Amino acid sequence: MSALPALMTEIGFSQPGGPEVLQPRRVPVPQPGPGQVLVKVRAAGVNRPDVLQRRGLYPMPPGVTPVPGLEVAGEVVAVGAPDDKPVSLGHGGHAGQAAPSPGLAKPGFQVGDEVCGLTDGGGYAEFCLVPASQLLPKPAALDFVHAAALPETFFTVWANLFMMGRARAGETLLVHGGTSGIGMTALMLAREFGLRAVSTDGGPEKGEVARRFGAELSIDHRTQDFLPEVMAWSGGRGVDLVLDILGASAFERNLSVLRKDGRLLLIGFMGGDKVESLSIMPILLKRLVVTGSTMRARTPAEKAEIAQQLQDKVWPVLAAGRCAPHVHRTFALDQAAEAHRLMESRQHVGKIVLIT
Repeated sequence: MSALPALMTEIGFSQPGGPEVLQPRRVPVPQPGPGQVLVKVRAAGVNRPDVLQRRGLYPMPPGVTPVPGLEVAGEVVAVGAPDDKPVSLGHGGHAGQAAPSPGLAKPGFQVGDEVCGLTDGGGYAEFCLVPASQLLPKPAALDFVHAAALPETFFTVWANLFMMGRARAGETLLVHGGTSGIGMTALMLAREFGLRAVSTDGGPEKGEVARRFGAELSIDHRTQDFLPEVMAWSGGRGVDLVLDILGASAFERNLSVLRKDGRLLLIGFMGGDKVESLSIMPILLKRLVVTGSTMRARTPAEKAEIAQQLQDKVWPVLAAGRCAPHVHRTFALDQAAEAHRLMESRQHVGKIVLIT
């Protein structure tokens, strides 16, 4: 491995604003600290949280790089000292209790390994620091572009649908936004693990894609109300789970479309974050569970646990050539502003990726 350069290009912004605030700048290449790995970025995924961060609506926590970019793929070029703090996992896979799980505290990555991972920020750069516990081997069946499209959506869907939502084979699922990166991942994993799924989508063209990736029924949210359509599809029973990126605009109908013991999994609020004059009676009568989460707020132990479950349960599926992410378009790193414009247009299907 050749010596690392002193400087690299990253894409940052000095103040919130439109896509035009994203500008390349030359900065020193960072050095990995304990528990960190320095990755030579070959590709970086673009996600809606990046857009919210750029607008000033989703700031990074104190002490974390303000550079956007939550997922990368590339090669390991430097490894920090081992992190001696154990990762504490509870019985049944819940973080925060005793019972450490082997293999999570000190993942073994070496210089030259091809990897992809969930960053704590900084992915829009030629080099990126990633916690070793949030890195995974790059699936051999995927190139760097498609590997970079994995972490953010696969971490999010697995954590919400299968860990928090306890989804299991034979259950039914409604996915809002079936052709988003999150939506397509949810549809693919639902089909892979034995769930039946329907989705809401923006038109017949997107609906056709959603069906190809696992939706039995696509509902055009521009012309159809999903509630009666899903109830008809389910024979009047409703669905077991709803994975929702909309928030307030769909909240009451989400409660109505769930069957007894159903679970509403909130991961976004594109339709607003405030619900007025809502009866909570359906939650009580149907014993519903309503959860919400963001990936950024999760602890390192929680993210490490998700990574381990993905490697155990999903990486073999990817190795077999199934559930690969769909990449809509790639942009050069210095075209990050154009990538954000496409993201905000909502004209994309699947993932947008930057290449270095």
